Amino acid sequence: MEHVNPDKNLINTVEALEHTPVTSQEAQQMGQKKLDVRKEALRDDKTTYKKTEENRYK
Repeated sequence: MEHVNPDKNLINTVEALEHTPVTSQEAQQMGQKKLDVRKEALRDDKTTYKKTEENRYK
């Protein structure tokens, strides 16, 4: 029988289980932070102006 590499997803799950569990409030804050980062990434495309730029063609 060949040696098979372990599944990457299972390794990540095992590593996540090694950490102490978070409270429900911490979990909500972590989820909100992820949503904020995604929303900022959606706004930060090439069609919008950067925070240091302004729309001069009003």
